[in-house]
Amino acid sequence: MSVSHAPRSGDESGDEPQRPSDPLLGRRVLLVEDDPYILLALEEMLTDFGLVVAGSARTLAQALRHATTTGFDIALLDVNIGHDRIDPIADIIFAREIPFIFTTGCGRAGLPESYLQKAIVEKPFYVEEILRTLREELTKHAR
Repeated sequence: MSVSHAPRSGDESGDEPQRPSDPLLGRRVLLVEDDPYILLALEEMLTDFGLVVAGSARTLAQALRHATTTGFDIALLDVNIGHDRIDPIADIIFAREIPFIFTTGCGRAGLPESYLQKAIVEKPFYVEEILRTLREELTKHAR
């Protein structure tokens, strides 16, 4: 599985969103991930930490439908959806002025050219990485 808990060190656990001030609580997230196991793990994990899964997509067509019609606050976008690239979905979400984060096993070099500076979480990823990056992007976008 590509979503796991990192070993904890001290008190700095990034997976405690139960604080009322946590920017994740109640936020709606769009998930685009072609691997059904990773998608299921993300759905469960994010729900456990107070987010609402507004939509999930495993294909580019599903992602396109969600990107244009679903209400969400932030998106996690796998860069490669089967043999397709996420670029057109990222363009739509960017135009809607909704923050998004890329997930990929290819590193920053695999990102769409227009979005090389966007937030990224590399696979395999840990729960804490995803939660921290979601919080950072939501906080940055709120400013």
